Amino acid sequence: MALPRLDDVADLDQVHLLALPSGHGPEAVEILATSRFPRAAWETPPAAPPAVGARMPRATPAHSRVLRLSRLSTLAGPYAFDRGLATELGLPVPGGTAYLLHAPVERGAPPFPGAGDRDGLARAFPDGLPVRDELRVLEWLVAVARRLAGAVRTAAGPGGREPVVLAPDPAAAVDLTVWSQYWLEPDAALSVMRLALPRAYLNLPKATWQGPAEPAGAVPGTEPLTEDQRHYLHAEADAYDAQMLAEPPPMQTYGLLADLDLDGFVALEIGPEDPPPVVAGLPWAADGAVAYRVRWEPVDETELEMERPSFAHRVARGRAAPLVVAVARAVHGKVGGEVTDAMGFVVHPADL
Repeated sequence: MALPRLDDVADLDQVHLLALPSGHGPEAVEILATSRFPRAAWETPPAAPPAVGARMPRATPAHSRVLRLSRLSTLAGPYAFDRGLATELGLPVPGGTAYLLHAPVERGAPPFPGAGDRDGLARAFPDGLPVRDELRVLEWLVAVARRLAGAVRTAAGPGGREPVVLAPDPAAAVDLTVWSQYWLEPDAALSVMRLALPRAYLNLPKATWQGPAEPAGAVPGTEPLTEDQRHYLHAEADAYDAQMLAEPPPMQTYGLLADLDLDGFVALEIGPEDPPPVVAGLPWAADGAVAYRVRWEPVDETELEMERPSFAHRVARGRAAPLVVAVARAVHGKVGGEVTDAMGFVVHPADL
């Protein structure tokens, strides 16, 4: 059945719009929705008008579908649009499918001057950033656009401010996380990481403590200890030290690094974490999981939060991205589990 046309919807300037290139059906959008909103589901018939203050088009074709994201927010679509309408709306996507976000208008304080704006939300909302439900669903829209090489066109603002188009760069989503039920000891993790990056090394804190500092003077409220008290405290301290040496507490978190010279570092950070909803629903992750976070750390980390970083940053990122993938592939090959990208969406291991 032919999709309804986006040009048939009135007041497109009054809604946030997600535009995707051809080839991505509603099933892909649904999967990404349930990754962030576990109860997301298609509604039939279309949902009733949202709460007071919500933005929605005056006219919505009756046969469009509605994806319930949260109690207050829904996504209507898909609608078809062509290159001509894309040009008219300022979209960088030359035709495909679009979805309209029905969400409450919830705004907070203006963006802080000089703060990072990786997703472009500060540029789109200079008078007050979205908060609460509007922020959650807008961040998801941008994440979907980054994952599927699409774009987001925000609603027009007060005072005649024109809609703003956000076109997040998919290449900026470098980091990957492997979620597993299995824990690797530091030496084992180092061996795995060196399969991809032979120069990797453990980044463990070095023991530099040289004993207590010399007291500057008598501590108020203390009294001299008797000889029996001194013997007792020394015996207790020796017993505790012996127990810690015989049965050291298990390590909770640790990290590994690989120096990429001018391209920065690749870091592997390991520790127990609560997994995202898309992983938490699996039986083995019900009580938590071990997160193996593979991150790229550029020389200038401030550029990670720029919507349009420098050419040098993008070149370094292009060289580091395959190495991040190689480390994640090696870790997954050892511990199994699930892989998520920088937006928290599942990545099939075969696609690494």
